[in-house]
Amino acid sequence: MTANGWVQIALYCVIVTLLTKPFGAFITKVFNGERTLLSPVLRPIERGIYAICGVDEKDEQHWVIYAVAMLLFTAAGFVTLYALQRLQAVLPFNPAGQANVEQSLAFNTSVSFITNTNWQSYVPEATMSYFTQMAGLTVHNFVSAATGIALAIALIRGFARRSAQTIGNFWVDLTRCTLYILLPISIVVGLFFVWQGMPQNLNAYTEATTLEGAKQIIAQGPVASQEVIKMLGTNGGGFFNANSAHPFENPNALTNFVQMVLIFSIGAALTNVFGRMVGDQRQGWAIFAVMGLLFLAGTATVYWAEAPGNPAFAALHIDQVPSALQAGGNMEGKEVRFGIANSSLFTTITTDASCGAVNNMHDSLTPLAGMVPLVNIMLGEIIFGGVGSGLYGMLIFAVVAVFIAGLMVGRTPEYLGKKIESKEVKMAMLAILILPLSMLGFTALAVVVPQGLAGMANAGPHGFSEVLYAYTSATGNNGSAFAGLSANTPFYNTTLGLAMFIGRFLMIIPMLAIAGSLAAKKIVPASAGTFPTNGGLFVGLLIGVILITGGLIFFPAIALGPIVEHLSMTAGTLY
Repeated sequence: MTANGWVQIALYCVIVTLLTKPFGAFITKVFNGERTLLSPVLRPIERGIYAICGVDEKDEQHWVIYAVAMLLFTAAGFVTLYALQRLQAVLPFNPAGQANVEQSLAFNTSVSFITNTNWQSYVPEATMSYFTQMAGLTVHNFVSAATGIALAIALIRGFARRSAQTIGNFWVDLTRCTLYILLPISIVVGLFFVWQGMPQNLNAYTEATTLEGAKQIIAQGPVASQEVIKMLGTNGGGFFNANSAHPFENPNALTNFVQMVLIFSIGAALTNVFGRMVGDQRQGWAIFAVMGLLFLAGTATVYWAEAPGNPAFAALHIDQVPSALQAGGNMEGKEVRFGIANSSLFTTITTDASCGAVNNMHDSLTPLAGMVPLVNIMLGEIIFGGVGSGLYGMLIFAVVAVFIAGLMVGRTPEYLGKKIESKEVKMAMLAILILPLSMLGFTALAVVVPQGLAGMANAGPHGFSEVLYAYTSATGNNGSAFAGLSANTPFYNTTLGLAMFIGRFLMIIPMLAIAGSLAAKKIVPASAGTFPTNGGLFVGLLIGVILITGGLIFFPAIALGPIVEHLSMTAGTLY
């Protein structure tokens, strides 16, 4: 670890913090239907969309109708994306002549992109045509992100409203998010990426001759337009297999830093949106503090574990340095251009924020560093998290935390003036417990059936960690991988697709039920017995509840992999 590395991490944290309040104010205005700087240009377009689609923007929906609208929209997206992949050989913009995508892979990819997971069991530049990348994958990078943000706003309305039967209109929320937030930023930053050297064209792949006289095919295409929304919408799912380690997706240190800021920008801003909409910005900053402290703890752990290098290499005399470790840290499989601090930071950001846009190979992380992404995703990626999903995941934990606090002080639990009763607690626990059921259940299945074992290239604890990480990433709608697992098989494509579906929708439905229940309640005036939820006491309680809940549910599974690996590595055994 170096002072320079810590300065880079600190600079990133400062910039994200400075963006939180102004961006949160803008997002609040958008979802409240207030005038913004973009309204003169975009408001007529917004009205036109409503007119064409037959949407009345003043007609709000009960939580059940809101959920049905979201599910129907997602189902339509699945069907169209699946059809695009299965028919891409006869569709336009296919200069590389990509064949139709195999059915189990098309199923997996369709579920992946509609759930904002963007898990890729394939090599994109060798599998997907330009048309599929643009009309299918990039479009869903926008609308799946907008859906997640809309759902977070619906839950915030549940806390903010009183004696109400509605939580907003899904079609209006989806339209405003895409039109006012995602598209303008994507256009501006996309042009910046092109300026910095990212390809943005429809040319055929280039055939080059190397110095040795061999032929090499250099893939290109509409990269910048997909890259920006990949990051802003915390999607992952790059144009190239190497993702953000590929120089066409991430040309230099400046684009690398901008990409990292994009990943956290909306998730951090939504904490401020929460504070503004409930009428107390301190509530938003309390949530921000919880996320920030957990983020710093994870980043410090990864940096600490990666900076010394791999101790199992010491006996091999790979580096003749006084410490007998690799100079510069464990750079195997990392983005050498940006150094170990940036690789560690990027690792934590992408697994905190439900974004599989890694700029290094997670399979090359040291065991304890690899445990941090696992823990982050297992907790539901609540540390800023995927756009929308991070906030509503954290608020579900907040419901549990204030329930416990209420029991401690001997009165009915309250949060923001709303009584937290049995219905809300049951729905919150259902949303929390559905994640380990999928992650651990599918992992257990994969390590005992022949189809699952066939995809494991590594035996022992590391092979187990690779399988566990795959189903954790899928259920957590993250999309990153340890990369040592051969996942492009009918078994893994199908089971990972089911895990993505479970992790997205079986968590969303209970969350919307909480939103509808809270919106219908009256505000209870605070009293001397009300547990404070805007200060350090609440921050500590919430962190404690998160860590204890995650530890009780997941620690045995984690211990079987990364911790055993760490003990083996320190004993000098390579996994």
